[in-house]
Amino acid sequence: MITNNKFDFSTFKHFFFSRENLKFNIQNLGYLPRWLIVIFDLAILLLAFLFTLVIFRGTGLDYIITTHTIVFSVCLFTTNIFFFWLFRTYSGIIRHSSYIDAVKLCFSQTGVFIIFLLSNFIYELSYGEKAFLNTAFFINIVLSFCGLLIYRVIIKQTFELYFSEIGTEKLIRTIIYGTDANAISVANALKFETPTRFKIVGFVDKQNKNASKRMLDLPILVQKKKLPTLMRSIGAEGLIIADKSLSKEEELLIIDQCLEFNYKVYHVPSITNWENQKEISQKVQTIQIEDLLERKPIVLDCQLISKQLKDKTILITGAAGSIGSEIARQVLGFDPSVIILLDQAETPLHHLKLETESFESFTKIVTVVADVRNREAMNKVFNSYNPQVVFHAAAYKHVPLMEENPSQAILTNIEGTKILADLACLYSVNKFVMVSTDKAVNPSNVMGASKRIAEKYVQSLQAKCLKSKGKISTKFITTRFGNVLGSNGSVVPLFTKQIAAGGPVTITHADIIRYFMTIPEACQLVLEAAAMGNGGEIYIFDMGKPVKIIDLARKMIKLAGFIPDKDIHIEIVGLRPGEKLYEELLNDTSKTLPTYHEKIMIAEDILDDFDLLNNHIEDLINKANYFGNDDIVAQMKKIVPEFRSMNSAFAILDK
Repeated sequence: MITNNKFDFSTFKHFFFSRENLKFNIQNLGYLPRWLIVIFDLAILLLAFLFTLVIFRGTGLDYIITTHTIVFSVCLFTTNIFFFWLFRTYSGIIRHSSYIDAVKLCFSQTGVFIIFLLSNFIYELSYGEKAFLNTAFFINIVLSFCGLLIYRVIIKQTFELYFSEIGTEKLIRTIIYGTDANAISVANALKFETPTRFKIVGFVDKQNKNASKRMLDLPILVQKKKLPTLMRSIGAEGLIIADKSLSKEEELLIIDQCLEFNYKVYHVPSITNWENQKEISQKVQTIQIEDLLERKPIVLDCQLISKQLKDKTILITGAAGSIGSEIARQVLGFDPSVIILLDQAETPLHHLKLETESFESFTKIVTVVADVRNREAMNKVFNSYNPQVVFHAAAYKHVPLMEENPSQAILTNIEGTKILADLACLYSVNKFVMVSTDKAVNPSNVMGASKRIAEKYVQSLQAKCLKSKGKISTKFITTRFGNVLGSNGSVVPLFTKQIAAGGPVTITHADIIRYFMTIPEACQLVLEAAAMGNGGEIYIFDMGKPVKIIDLARKMIKLAGFIPDKDIHIEIVGLRPGEKLYEELLNDTSKTLPTYHEKIMIAEDILDDFDLLNNHIEDLINKANYFGNDDIVAQMKKIVPEFRSMNSAFAILDK
């Protein structure tokens, strides 16, 4: 801008008034002060007043009849300021003006009109003539209202223009599925989003009733064929699902259709309780794999759960794990007196402590670094804190690792459970809730068999305590569910990592299927089962429809914006040791009983004699400490006759 010590005005003009800099200045402009808005409004009133004078002077009529013109003018502007203050017309942010602001302006000017009409009538009664011409004053008020409204609209539209990104070609051309208040709120919010992500090109009405109409100056599109065909015809790249009247099945169908043709899909919750447009735009998020589970939301009996947990001392083992940590978060919501978070993993336990202490709660958080296999350490915990409810989530869960290390599965999953259950009985804990797995049903691997033996022990101990004491002092409850999306070591984090690395995504078999739940869903049902349990039950959960792992992999690749087997390849690597194609929730000899909760059932299993089972388990723990893998697994198969090893070196023991 300065060349040879001379100021180059043309360069300065081009630089400062360029579209880029004008946009930058507008974006960085703060909200206008209220006094400045009042000055602008008064300037509009002055223009309307002068324009009215000119109009009626041209017709030969006097707008102001009285000789006190200055007094009239001062009173007019003072009254306007009063009604501006009364209806707070200056308090709204002009660039976010809405019909509410128009209504306020209308009331303000109507109030001024009524006051001056009454004053004119009184003046006429007192002095025999009017102070001003009523018709002229009405036109003055109309011009004032129109001026005040129009300049707000101009400012609003100016900001909308300059707040959009310069390169609109970078925005995702998107249609909104829905035409209700939810959809309109989403569209309005996305207009003001910074930085802008979407260019909304239309709405879709699933009823096709408003095909010839427009909303927010955007077309309502007719869906004559499948949705991807419509999106392709208008060049849309993404879809935001904002119609809350859609059933889960309808929503999943739309998502599957869009993913099939590699369109981006977003969803947004209902507008209930949203406070501002920024919050709405932040809620518009990409569909996650958890959203594709075909199940209805879980409804909890919060009153019953609260009765079991409020003001109680709660012990959670395995608290640093994905299930244990979520149980801790949810239990905190029921205001227990003390929560004891126990785990041997120091770092994740420390992170959980920091997280839970940040919650607004009067609950005392105690962290204990200890191993559930150490009886002395566990006894110290029970003796020091006397817990009333125990959630036992500590376990080794990885199937291939436990096939290679069966002794560790015995010592943690069985001996650890036995130590805690015995102490719970000794210290008269109200409820002991064991978190189990569907792999305990007709087990095909060491991990599943170890959890089944733990289930058997907990059930038989319940009967033993009842028989020896004549009443139920500790209620032992087992909860059994399948795979949990997003838990440590599950396929979803693995697939996510593989996709981020560019592939390939590895699955063990093309036909393998699994039941899935989200971590919060699983923990919600654990709390519900714990509340309803009377002791001795094995609760199984409605896991929804089974999911083919290869379909899960394809959907995750599409959700990441890639094309399966083109951008990211899927590789079949073969079943792992102990792995089977499908999991079960019931043994062949088991039956189920319903509960009051539609998603929770009770499995009726054959109860083992405690003394005989205890002797077998003691022998198994002894072998885990001193014997080889074959001897350990052979003893497990003796305790669990339905244990049949699959794809494992231990299969020879079944012959």
